[in-house]
Amino acid sequence: MLVTHLECSLTGERYEPGQVHGLSSAGKPLLVRYDLQKARATLTREDVARRQRTMWKWSELLPLPPGVAPVSLGEPETPILPLASLGSNVLVKDEGRLPTGSFKARGLAMAVTMAKHFGISRIAMPTNGNAGAALAAYGAAAGIETVVICSAETPETNVREAAAYGASVYVADGQIDECGRLVAEGAAEGRWFDCSTLKEPYRLEGKKVMGFELAEQLGWRLPQAVFYPTGGGTGLIGMWKAFDELEAVGLVGPERPRMFAIQAAGCAPIVRAFEAGEEFAERWEHAATVAAGIRVPRAIGDFLILRSVRDGGGAALAVEESAILQAVDDVARDDGMLLCPEGGAVVAGWRRALELGLVGRDETVLLFNCANGNKYPLADRARRLMLADARPRDL
Repeated sequence: MLVTHLECSLTGERYEPGQVHGLSSAGKPLLVRYDLQKARATLTREDVARRQRTMWKWSELLPLPPGVAPVSLGEPETPILPLASLGSNVLVKDEGRLPTGSFKARGLAMAVTMAKHFGISRIAMPTNGNAGAALAAYGAAAGIETVVICSAETPETNVREAAAYGASVYVADGQIDECGRLVAEGAAEGRWFDCSTLKEPYRLEGKKVMGFELAEQLGWRLPQAVFYPTGGGTGLIGMWKAFDELEAVGLVGPERPRMFAIQAAGCAPIVRAFEAGEEFAERWEHAATVAAGIRVPRAIGDFLILRSVRDGGGAALAVEESAILQAVDDVARDDGMLLCPEGGAVVAGWRRALELGLVGRDETVLLFNCANGNKYPLADRARRLMLADARPRDL
């Protein structure tokens, strides 16, 4: 392990590794820092290519202590696939191939591994769906008791999935940040450890592996633009951190993609703050969207999301519900890939960026499909057939 320290993402205050940490004293997320010169000695392109293609191949830049086995359900490198119907330069990284069917597996594998290492016996989080299911699965694998508090509109599939893994699951009558308040209160009372988005430092480290993977998969050249569905923003923040680390160890150059944070028009606090030139985002009231994973009224990492977008020359864009649903339909019909609603939002966001001239059709862009589309309710479009009367010519 090459961790040197942790630091407050807002103030830079340093914290010692090897201890249980939540937020910094300023109430902001902590970032894990590494001895990047030591990492440079072993993390070469040739060595990386020889390693098993899982998230754990990036050990020099992960906080896993020496001799500690990860809590793993077999997290593979996810494929990058072309969406030919959208253009020859439009690629999608399909995170639905991960355990529990979403990219939440990356972050929770790392967070639960560290929780087990530190001897934490009970963990809790608020969720809109996939994160809670992943926490429950990895908690079960680690032998850690888990408590999952679902927001009111969490898809029923996710609620039942988390319960199937043995978690104590509750469906609340509010939004995810309101559920988060209850989790935080319980953590303060010592009832559990708070594993909410960015309220512990290790989910980010698992999520950033997306940035490592895409760099290697694209021949160590980063795409010109990345479109990412943004609720809590852990993956977007993590990838931006990953690109800096890759440059420091000599695997990529200084070029960076323009990062596009995509939100639904019915819940777009980051977009509103971006357009107003604000550093922090105010809570979005009456949040509503079919894309449950990005229905986050307030993100604790708001300023980090906005920094990543602005530093790379990208943008935060909001898309309408009709555009999200149309994108899911289009890609399923034309490319044979069933996107989750959040993935549909990303395709809609790319289309919006084209309209605004923020990205060109000749540019290489990478879109993220963050979960398996089969986990979400689908329209019933089948026609009923009476076999006794049916003839092939009638079909």
